[in-house]
Amino acid sequence: MQVVAVVAQSSEPVRTYIEETGLPFNILIDKSRAVLKAYGVWHAFGLSAWNIAKPALFLIDRSGAIRYSFIANNQREFPSHGEIMEAIDKMRTAER
Repeated sequence: MQVVAVVAQSSEPVRTYIEETGLPFNILIDKSRAVLKAYGVWHAFGLSAWNIAKPALFLIDRSGAIRYSFIANNQREFPSHGEIMEAIDKMRTAER
């Protein structure tokens, strides 16, 4: 299993964040927001921000099928750790 984050930010703050936190996975920069738009998580204007991506999580299997998705309604909404782990366990079981 591989973890990758996609963000629509400039690379310098992301690089600083990675250096400070030591993240154990890659963060990809989507300057054009093409990936964010393809997954339906980018919006040009919202109540709390503009030109931003909604917090989202997708679990994609080896064949490219989305096995789990979470798209937040606001910037403070995230799936619980338990929900994420349950979805990962289901995906691993299905791949066996």
